Amino acid sequence: MEAYILDFVNFMLRWLHVIAAIAWIGESIYFVMLDNSLKPPQAENCKKKGVFGEMWAVHGGGFYHNQKYATSPGTLPADLHWSFWKSYTTWLSGFALFVILYMVNPGFYLVNTNSSWQWAAELSGWQANVAAVLFLAFGWVVYNELCKRISPNMERDGILSIAVGVLLVVVAYVSTQLFAGRAAFLLTGAVMATAMSANVFFWIIPGQRRMVDAMKAGEEPNPIDGKRGKQRSVHNTYFTLPVVLLMISNHYAFAYTEAQAWLVMSLLIFAGAVIRQFFVLMHAGKTQPSYLLAGGVLILLTFWVAAPTGESQVATAQANAEPNTTTHETSESPLAAKVGATIEQHCAGCHSKQPENPAFSAPPAGFAFDAVDQILSHQAKIQEVVANGYMPLGNTTNMTEEEREIIKNWGE
Repeated sequence: MEAYILDFVNFMLRWLHVIAAIAWIGESIYFVMLDNSLKPPQAENCKKKGVFGEMWAVHGGGFYHNQKYATSPGTLPADLHWSFWKSYTTWLSGFALFVILYMVNPGFYLVNTNSSWQWAAELSGWQANVAAVLFLAFGWVVYNELCKRISPNMERDGILSIAVGVLLVVVAYVSTQLFAGRAAFLLTGAVMATAMSANVFFWIIPGQRRMVDAMKAGEEPNPIDGKRGKQRSVHNTYFTLPVVLLMISNHYAFAYTEAQAWLVMSLLIFAGAVIRQFFVLMHAGKTQPSYLLAGGVLILLTFWVAAPTGESQVATAQANAEPNTTTHETSESPLAAKVGATIEQHCAGCHSKQPENPAFSAPPAGFAFDAVDQILSHQAKIQEVVANGYMPLGNTTNMTEEEREIIKNWGE
């Protein structure tokens, strides 16, 4: 019952997280589109009122006339719309999910027992949890300091963009050394998501409040608040596509179990950013397919880097297997018997319709190995995650290198 309750809470939190993220990112993308689509006002009365730009749009059977004021439009309405709760809800629900899914069982999901950094491979569960929280906080601090030191007046944003790009590559590399593969991808995305939400909390909203207060007092707002808010909003819009991709990456082991997982991450981050650039420019009336092409090239490079080095031996294994659905032995050969015994010892405790491991109420990722046909249908995946050390999670079953070789050579 406890595992079921945890699963249900996870389910509802994930739903909330997705809803909030869609609302936040959707609104963010809309306002970037709106800002880039503005044209100088045509009507004289709009110019006199201080309209900076306007856009006409048709949607939902009606016409919309959006206007932007760079200075006070006069009396501000009491129901002025603010955009921040969606950001905070997305981050808080995401962190709650991280706690439930990863920090409750850090030995399974966080500790990278295969890290080339020996001290990282020997972290205890609570130490891995502390490292994860510090990783998020340190990522934000470094990013924020880069913004403040390189382009405090928004005059060197091009150099800042390069610095942020380098930072993300470093974050990707360090995460794959500190944490297990799936967690590394998630935490790299979480560093970017934390920066996005912190930008809203520490810079965008406070700056907007100061601007509103100045307008209500009949004073001219400090232009630096508007410029800084725009700078951080621009960063947020380029983070969106990479963050979404990294958050769904836990469903695709080929990415996070790759030996060069940090490179896979980096390529995907930059692919998302340049694809986003295409749409940003398109909304400004500049269609440049070269950015889509660059994104496609980066995705193809990712495909090449993450591609398996050997061919699956599923057909061979199926040809040698006896159709036995009550035992994990796949044939009478000694190797097949060893494969079955190894899977029984190290995999079946979790990957079963009724897992023995109390942490699971259902087989992880839906992979149940209760019958030979189930095992054979997942042979390539089993070989991949066992050979690269990702499974068993945290190696809590103490699988030896000899047993990994048995799985790796299965079917040969």
